[in-house]
Amino acid sequence: MSELFSNENIFINQKVGTQNEAIEKAGQALVSSGAVTEAYIQAMKDREEIVTTFMGNGLAIPHGTDEAKTSVLKSGLTLIQIPEGVDWDGEEVKVVVGIAGKDGEHLDLLSQIAITFSEEENVERIVNASSAEEIKQVFEEADA
Repeated sequence: MSELFSNENIFINQKVGTQNEAIEKAGQALVSSGAVTEAYIQAMKDREEIVTTFMGNGLAIPHGTDEAKTSVLKSGLTLIQIPEGVDWDGEEVKVVVGIAGKDGEHLDLLSQIAITFSEEENVERIVNASSAEEIKQVFEEADA
């Protein structure tokens, strides 16, 4: 899974004003990496209107609706670390993981991310990491 996290798609120490801004930033990173088309960003916002992607432990995993499958060109992940947090439907989010899965891969990815974030210690390490390598290390250890 960590191979889907390229250093260019891990954003450390970001300041994000709103949930919408966080979704746009995550979506734009997926577009820039060639994983999705521009239309996927709106699908991520649409998904959020249906059901929140807040997962607990300071984590949100915005992703597109089922109808947006055609906007996914290849599986991709992006991670935005927001140490000061951003309000996400009344919850504080410090890590946003934007996700796009090709051919059903997103379920596997969601599960691996959830496992990593189920450990308080991993969450702390990711929120306090000062490099993309440190963040990838946490996922590799959790995946082992």
